[in-house]
Amino acid sequence: MSIKTIGVVGAGAMGTGIAHVAAMADYNVILRDVDMSYVDNSIQNMDKFMARSVEKGKMTEEQRRVALERIRKTVVLEDCADADFVIEAVIENIDLKKEIFQALDKICRPEVIFATNTSSMSITAIAAGTGRPDKVCGLHFFNPAQIMRLVEVIRGLETSDETISAAKTLAESFGKKTIEVKKDSPGFVVNRIMIPQFIEAARLLQEGVASVEDIDTAVKLGLNYPMGPFELMDFTGVDISYFVMEYFADELRNNQYAAPQIIKQMVRANKLGKKTGCGFYAKK
Repeated sequence: MSIKTIGVVGAGAMGTGIAHVAAMADYNVILRDVDMSYVDNSIQNMDKFMARSVEKGKMTEEQRRVALERIRKTVVLEDCADADFVIEAVIENIDLKKEIFQALDKICRPEVIFATNTSSMSITAIAAGTGRPDKVCGLHFFNPAQIMRLVEVIRGLETSDETISAAKTLAESFGKKTIEVKKDSPGFVVNRIMIPQFIEAARLLQEGVASVEDIDTAVKLGLNYPMGPFELMDFTGVDISYFVMEYFADELRNNQYAAPQIIKQMVRANKLGKKTGCGFYAKK
């Protein structure tokens, strides 16, 4: 199947990045969210990113203009009927993802492949409500998608070889390096390794072993990581880390993956409006 138009459902940070790289790779893009203000903000962020690239000589003003013109804005999910491949990038809520895929199943042509950008959740469960589970896979981009080179391509229980091949080819046409996750396991590869590190860092802080700054410094200088665990949690969102931890604990039936109390308290305080930002380095 020839892929010329990519549907991107969700115009947050990840949807913005995915739409950006797709447009830069010469695909037409249908960018959809529930409110046009989200889509407009997404386009503005892409424009700013591209403007910096023009200033640095990484792209021309003409390339910037053409890429932005390839993106069609919409709040109507039915507009994805024109897509040859759809990537969902909404919040990490499995019920919402299932609802979107069930709707897309009725909207899109039978041969269209659906991919979810979930970082941890079951591809099999998300695909179950569609009539095409063989054409559903995971395409896990990393934030910011414009810069991060890796994409995890994940099989659901019924995902076909043809779907995996098409998804890999698409991601590689974006300039990404792909790995195949052969089994639908919570967290796939990267988060399955990273989340336990976040948990242990939080436990060290909670036990008073070392400060936020010193734990981050230890990891950066001792393990040669570009960011420490607390810096990375702040960057990706402490609330997201919390939800993934709880998802792991439930799915793997192992409380060792449960969020430490210090993370639970931070997320709860943020919800109650008692903190400015949910992060270890948040402004006081």
